[in-house]
Amino acid sequence: MEFTREIYWNVGHGVTTLLPMYILTFAAIAVLVNAFMKRIKVYKQGQSLDRLDQLPLRIGNMVKNMLLQSKVLRVKGPGLAHGLFFWGFFLLFIGTCLIVLQADFTDLLFGVKFLKGKFYLLFSVVLDIAGLVAIVMLGGLLVRRYIVRPEGLESKTDDLIMHGLLFAILISGFVIEGARMAVTEMGTPLAIWSPVGLVFAKAFASMPEATLRSLHSLTWWFHLLLVMAFIIAIPFTKFRHIFTTSLNYLFADLGPTGKLVSLDLEDEEAESFGAAAITDLTWKDIFDTDACTQCKRCQDRCPAHNTDKPLSPMKIINDLGDVAFDNPEANLIEACDKDALWSCTTCRACQEICPASIEHVSKIVDMRRNLVLMEGEFPGEEVMTAMEQTEVNGNPLGLGYASRGDWIEELDIKPLSEDADVDILYFVGCYASFDKRNIKIATAFIKLCQAAGVKVGILGKEEKCCGEPMRKMGNEYLYQSLAAENIELIKSYNVKKIVTTCPHCFNTLAKDYQDLDFDVEVENYTVFLKQLLDSGKLKLNAEELHCTYHDSCYLGRHNDIYAAPRALVQAAGGKIVEMDKNRAEAFCCSAGGGRIMAEEKLGDRMNIKRVEMAVETGAPTLLSNCPFCLTMFEDGIKGADVEDKLNTKDVAEVLAERLI
Repeated sequence: MEFTREIYWNVGHGVTTLLPMYILTFAAIAVLVNAFMKRIKVYKQGQSLDRLDQLPLRIGNMVKNMLLQSKVLRVKGPGLAHGLFFWGFFLLFIGTCLIVLQADFTDLLFGVKFLKGKFYLLFSVVLDIAGLVAIVMLGGLLVRRYIVRPEGLESKTDDLIMHGLLFAILISGFVIEGARMAVTEMGTPLAIWSPVGLVFAKAFASMPEATLRSLHSLTWWFHLLLVMAFIIAIPFTKFRHIFTTSLNYLFADLGPTGKLVSLDLEDEEAESFGAAAITDLTWKDIFDTDACTQCKRCQDRCPAHNTDKPLSPMKIINDLGDVAFDNPEANLIEACDKDALWSCTTCRACQEICPASIEHVSKIVDMRRNLVLMEGEFPGEEVMTAMEQTEVNGNPLGLGYASRGDWIEELDIKPLSEDADVDILYFVGCYASFDKRNIKIATAFIKLCQAAGVKVGILGKEEKCCGEPMRKMGNEYLYQSLAAENIELIKSYNVKKIVTTCPHCFNTLAKDYQDLDFDVEVENYTVFLKQLLDSGKLKLNAEELHCTYHDSCYLGRHNDIYAAPRALVQAAGGKIVEMDKNRAEAFCCSAGGGRIMAEEKLGDRMNIKRVEMAVETGAPTLLSNCPFCLTMFEDGIKGADVEDKLNTKDVAEVLAERLI
């Protein structure tokens, strides 16, 4: 069947139609562009940042996330509704462009029609179904936002206006199609290929042809005006995320995941450090505020928000946007609230789930840096004391540095100062060096290495804190001082490989130290032991263990290590019952972001909430892979009064108990 229908039936292709149509279109686009140019001036308040490196990769990521809606679909219900609406509306947009291309160009100028035959039949039915799906999904999203609205989901007047415009655009499109079909296609084989339009056509069938022609013409122009109004309104409403979120996929941080920008503390021209004014942020930080869709996914995942702390990652981003666009002279920290900033555990749950690739954590840390470096302010006296103790003894626990390696006395290993000919350097960390409970983990790791024939050395009293808690708490100066000493020391021993049992040490040595001219290979102990197990060097008995497993934030979301620790546990006979929140959705123990040094004074205790999640599995043992997590769980088990129901161990301890 050939398609010979006039696309602009009853409207025509003449000057009286095309000229005003294109004048309106170009005028709407001009308003859109002008509005975004003004917003670009606001972005330029921020400092420079290169986010156009590796451009092919960035473009690929943008196309994938935009067209496949991969980030949006991670939350199944509303994500699927949004995805279906997007695909439906996108197909309608493509279809409209093809119609314009034929009617106004190929047909009008050259008499060439490509919307014909079987291609047109498929084209017609796809667009009809796409329009129907878009209407249904838009209705569902409208109900969710205004009738059964989840707690915390904000709705503004412009949301209602834009939803109304979209509904009117979609419905009026079918009215136009139905009026035309009622005159030209009723009873023809072509009609069934526009099933939704046919429904409208049957509803209009009793109308006189003259009435239908008038209805078609008036609705066509009304539809055009609605589209122009929608285009003009985009930059003035949250719907600007159509452009900004798509571009944010292009500008996304390509990694390493969670790596912070190092401050140049020797910059003599720097008037301040950290972020207190909007000009202290980067242009990308400001652009993030425009890319936010206010979907509250970050807020829903935030462990601080879920334990009644005054932190909402979404509100932080929106508050920064309010400063950037409405009050650029305002103080960022006052706008965001200090308690909110100090409540963050830098767990990255917000960034991992964000469908718009917004970077929350770096902004929070930058504001903390200003509080610490410029104001000398900490969230509590205990944090200041921990900082002072680290300056004196190289650890936040306040214990003498000379005793840092005492725990190896009964083990057949030596510090590198006595024997530097080793296979690996075990960077022990503060808790595994001084805390009696965590020393058991360090001992277990050494025994596993020795059983596999791996010669291990430590730095002993020469080792200092990696500086991660201090850095995340905002004390960049102390972090860089500690890092510089550790790096110089490690290089002096010509170390080839480092293994850590602390995810915070691992993340810092493997990523952050790179900025300070450090290029030694660093591995987490779960990955290292998995390699020994796979090679046959490490042999285990498989004794049944009913357990649940906690993914620490810095091993999981920060480094995407989920399989190795589970494989080790299963090889040792562990039967893991997963908690509801596991892997990328795991709930933080509360110790990240330097919070290991701070008392949890606001809201409920995160560690107790996580322990309660473990108890719900019915498993008697909670396994972890992090000294911070283990410490918090030991405390949480007591706080939740579930000592008769749950005990906690590190993965290394379970493996050491099952050595052959």
